[in-house]
Amino acid sequence: MSSMTDLLARLEKSGISIGNDIIRAMETVNLSYFTKYELEQFWDDRPVPFFETDMGATKTISAPHMIVTMLYHLELRRGQNILLMGSKGGYLAALIDQIIGKEGSITIIEPHDEVRIYTKSKIRDYDAEGAIEIRLIEELMKIDDGGKFDRILITGFVKDIPEEVEYHVIEGGFILGPLGSSIHQRLIKKEKQNDEWMDTDLGGVVFGPMDLKELEKNPLDPRNLAEHMESALKIILEVIEIEEESLERIDNLIWALRDLPLDIPILDEYSSEEDFIEHPVMELLMSEIEWLGPLWPLLTGLETLDISSPGSLASEDYSNNGGHEDLIP
Repeated sequence: MSSMTDLLARLEKSGISIGNDIIRAMETVNLSYFTKYELEQFWDDRPVPFFETDMGATKTISAPHMIVTMLYHLELRRGQNILLMGSKGGYLAALIDQIIGKEGSITIIEPHDEVRIYTKSKIRDYDAEGAIEIRLIEELMKIDDGGKFDRILITGFVKDIPEEVEYHVIEGGFILGPLGSSIHQRLIKKEKQNDEWMDTDLGGVVFGPMDLKELEKNPLDPRNLAEHMESALKIILEVIEIEEESLERIDNLIWALRDLPLDIPILDEYSSEEDFIEHPVMELLMSEIEWLGPLWPLLTGLETLDISSPGSLASEDYSNNGGHEDLIP
């Protein structure tokens, strides 16, 4: 039994629905063509890297259970037109191409320049069944033909789906993607019916950002930090109580971070220890350290939570109640 066949069998045993078209596509497409990295993680139902940017941010191909879940809920049919936002190195497009066939078409939107170039090189030499093209988001927005795509798949989290993207879905079509923040997302299926949108919540997931540049931002950018703390606080308050005084202090700190100047210094690998100590964000955090210290792991450490992988070889009891760990910094 091949590694892919064995993996898919484990996923089915865990309770994940896998159609015959998905099985055929995943057994047909050679994953190793789309990444130079070793595939052990993938066979253990984990994301596998396919690209690292000059800034050191890593882009991954999703864990198998998540790929299967997305393909299943896309309800793909032969001859459909698909918009894929976030390339995954071309691997997802190759799988979709196998399912929709030569009568179908795939348009890929990849916001990161380096990843887009990488994906173009892979797609150019790939023997696709149908048409696969890679475009800039700006090019898509200029197309004045509302209702072009049967399905839109978003492969990185977004806070909201832009109206410009919704505009390109045909009547009866839908959008599938993770909506939320960096630490709290739901996989949402948005179906267009009579010009109205019907949402189906498919469960909690943890994806990386749609645009890889989000991972390359200054780690002490005050607005990013404030947004992260705000998202973490919402989750924390659902499970534990925080005394009113501490809650007020956290809110004040978030507002103080947002009020810092836009032109504060950017820290990188060449910054000195003194640069870090004297950085305005560090000075602000250190001024609050007496009460902030005990809460800091809660406000900043949620992304280190381990997400279960139903198809993991290490799992004795297969389950389908896990999430998705994809591109977690």
